Amino acid sequence: MAQQRRMGGQPMFILSEDSQRTQGRDAQSSNIMAGKAVAEAVRTTLGPRGMDKMLVDSGGEVVITNDGATILNEMDIEHPAAQMLVEVADSQEEEVGDGTTTAAVIAGNLLAEAEDLIEQDVHATTIVEGYHEAAEIALEAIAEQVSQDAVDDDVLKQVAESSMTGKGTGGLTAESLAETVVEAIRHVEDDEGVHRDNVTVHTQIGASSNATELVPGIVIDEEAAHDAMPKEVEDASIAVLDVELGVRTGDIDAEYAIDSIDQLNQAIDAEESEVRGYAETLAESGADVVFTTDDVDERISSFLAKEGVLVFDNVGSSDARQIVSATGANRVGALEDLEESDFGAADRVRSQNYGDDDLAFVEGGAAAEAVTVFVRGGTEHVVDELERAIGDALDVVSTALDSGEVVPGAGATEIAVADKIRSAAAGIEGRKQLAVTSFADALDVVPRTLATNTGQDPIDTLVDLRAAHEGGERAGLITDGETVTIDDPFEYGVVDPADVKREAIQSATEAATMIVRIDDVIAAE
Repeated sequence: MAQQRRMGGQPMFILSEDSQRTQGRDAQSSNIMAGKAVAEAVRTTLGPRGMDKMLVDSGGEVVITNDGATILNEMDIEHPAAQMLVEVADSQEEEVGDGTTTAAVIAGNLLAEAEDLIEQDVHATTIVEGYHEAAEIALEAIAEQVSQDAVDDDVLKQVAESSMTGKGTGGLTAESLAETVVEAIRHVEDDEGVHRDNVTVHTQIGASSNATELVPGIVIDEEAAHDAMPKEVEDASIAVLDVELGVRTGDIDAEYAIDSIDQLNQAIDAEESEVRGYAETLAESGADVVFTTDDVDERISSFLAKEGVLVFDNVGSSDARQIVSATGANRVGALEDLEESDFGAADRVRSQNYGDDDLAFVEGGAAAEAVTVFVRGGTEHVVDELERAIGDALDVVSTALDSGEVVPGAGATEIAVADKIRSAAAGIEGRKQLAVTSFADALDVVPRTLATNTGQDPIDTLVDLRAAHEGGERAGLITDGETVTIDDPFEYGVVDPADVKREAIQSATEAATMIVRIDDVIAAE
């Protein structure tokens, strides 16, 4: 519909006829509805008993996961307001690595509460001010919930296990994987902090997830250039090259006339001499293992195999950078420039076959600065979900170790925060008090959802949690095997980094208030 204004009695068209404009309550309602729909899409995945989503794209590719950020990114969401909640999950994932579902669900319920306030003629600005004030109170309440105990390895394992439980890992597997995660993070910790980027996750189909191990080094998808080469080299000197090891070819097409057998033999001898020169140069350089980003002539690889040199050719540029970083090697662009000072070092380099895949393991020595969690699983979907779960666990353990602050999980922190906000709301004047109270009600969605996903009555559970908290107890919804109880999460090792809770509330508040303030949506052609 064309938008128009009257000037001098004549209509003036401002927008094109194909533009669409939604204003006032209709715009607010549309945006809030979209945000609520996104939150509802991931709500059932929350908690240790959360369900998974199967996402199928237009090409038939299937993703099975209950990771909030993955679900929202795989969904083809077009509504601009709904995209803001996707950004909430992305921000949560980028900053702290976990809590994406919690952030999205809280944002959706803040919008739902705001919708009720708007129906009661509470102005959007009042709602925004109340939400921001409530968020400040929430951050203070989270600080009060921080455990006073030191964040040691046992606590870090609990953080990792709490993050992974329910993410397709199973209870026993999550416990064993937690030890691997903590070991990996401790390996890359120094006086300057945790170097999270030095931990990578490599997945390989085959065996059970219990076969997942920590490799003190790096793992890349590469196979040896020749079958006769050694499968393993101890105390390896490593050369990394950007060199084609073969007969030189010209940049232009050329033909050579050969008039006799002698000339042919001379040409063959010259080619063999060039090839052997490359092979001998490498063999005499002292390098035990060679990685090159270009091709290696079969004759050169055969010669080097006889000399006991392990060669990997056509290595990807990113893999070459990783090898250089891990081993301390210098990347060399010309064979004649290769010197002993350019070599990297590793305790062991091995080539190993897994079905149709060949992997190169570079372990120990300088490579020990980097570690790889080598993830195993029976199917592609299993290893993909394990990769996401372990990645999140690595992030939250790193976060907990950096900050040294953990809070109770299982909905206990949200119950305590909501209670503090309600108490503070009594001292706030005007309609803003309604917004602050609604913020507290929105936080109740976390324990209510946990209760629903464990088969409990959400209202009865919420009443019991509040009663326990008001009685001076630390109360969360604990799922232990087949039983569900209300107890202190710390006693059961259900803990989360405090930064995960802070980031979830802050990002959810920012997204919800931004959406609530929109009263005019203009969609171009």
